[in-house]
Amino acid sequence: MSVLVRSGVGPLCAVARAAIPSIWRGKYFSSGNEPAENNPVTPMLRHLIYKIKSTGPITVAEYMKEVLTNPAKGYYVYRDMLGEQGDFITSPEISQIFGELLGIWFISEWMATGKSTAFQLVELGPGRGTLVGDILRVFTQLGSVLKNCDISVHLVEVSQKLSEIQALTLTEEKVPLERNAGSPVYMKGVTKSGIPISWYRHLHDVPKGYSFYLAHEFFDVLPVHKFQKTPQGWREVFIDIDPQVSDKLRFVLAPSATPAEAFIQHDETRDHVEVCPDAGVIIEELSQRIALTGGAALVADYGHDGTKTDTFRGFCGHKLHDVLIAPGTADLTADVDFSYLRRMAQGKVASLGPIKQHTFLKNMGIDVRLKVLLDKSNEPSVRQQLLQGYDMLMNPKKMGERFNFFALLPHERLEGGRHQRNARQSKPFASLVAGFSELAWQ
Repeated sequence: MSVLVRSGVGPLCAVARAAIPSIWRGKYFSSGNEPAENNPVTPMLRHLIYKIKSTGPITVAEYMKEVLTNPAKGYYVYRDMLGEQGDFITSPEISQIFGELLGIWFISEWMATGKSTAFQLVELGPGRGTLVGDILRVFTQLGSVLKNCDISVHLVEVSQKLSEIQALTLTEEKVPLERNAGSPVYMKGVTKSGIPISWYRHLHDVPKGYSFYLAHEFFDVLPVHKFQKTPQGWREVFIDIDPQVSDKLRFVLAPSATPAEAFIQHDETRDHVEVCPDAGVIIEELSQRIALTGGAALVADYGHDGTKTDTFRGFCGHKLHDVLIAPGTADLTADVDFSYLRRMAQGKVASLGPIKQHTFLKNMGIDVRLKVLLDKSNEPSVRQQLLQGYDMLMNPKKMGERFNFFALLPHERLEGGRHQRNARQSKPFASLVAGFSELAWQ
């Protein structure tokens, strides 16, 4: 969830910056209503106030990037924010079944594409390593199927704290880790099951080759630019210092067009949109890799298909949190626009989805797996935990409909794909891929 990528958006032009003192401060977009005592002055807030005083209001994207991944004070860099004691919990932490089914998905795709002699499993933002750990356990259990396949694991992670937790989870450090902070591969080791594992800060540093990519709750924390439609046209939402309260932030509208407006579709009908250039860069990279060397990418995240407007929000202690209050102490997120991801694939690969999580997991056989685990357990507490986890993952009022699955695959993977290169039209082939229809072993 915490990979840092380079944005393709440049700074505001000097003319717009020069207009800040007289124009920006008169245009409120919205403002928090928290009393002063509930708005502690955090180190990140002091840093942002200094930055804004020095260079003027900042974009929401720049705000997110600073708050989440600033090397000195970023929310993701030095803390473990996952689990009951953290600010949010993810599907792998809720139930082992989630990761097991994703492991089955990758094996199914590997079998469907000819059982290559080697593949890389690449996860973007691997959290605590719980998900990839569950996937690797499935690989071990199905060792007879994968016995002639050379597998390696590659984790893209910017957080020093989380990378250490991942290493402990996945390797138990039975073999000493190789560390080189200045190298693109900043850590190497061997998993508990003997699979080589490497850590990177950027996707472009991962070796190219036949790979299966996984991004679970990754795209939703990439920086977004926010835009509001006005009588004068689209205006970007920026973050400024509240002139009435010196240590409080507020939203304002830019006085004129900004470079990131280029990412808005010319036929956009919504009044408020969020665009994520970093997500586009990553999807382009994944698409090029998959088209060139094969494999697939599976994305699971909060999101919509180009229909929602204002989804920018914060989470602290498992509760919604004002995004402008006490920056650096809460997670910031925005729903993924899957229509944008599909568009950025640019027809290089086919795309499937998004489909709701409960549909994907049901197609993958979650009911059968739950029954097997319940039949094996005589402990009432374990059975209750399994049932509660299932309900959290599948209930439409919980995670079942809030999360979506989306996949990128080579056109050659799908029947007729060579003749249908428009990714928007790839949905009729969904029946050929596990999860997007009922699982069928080849």
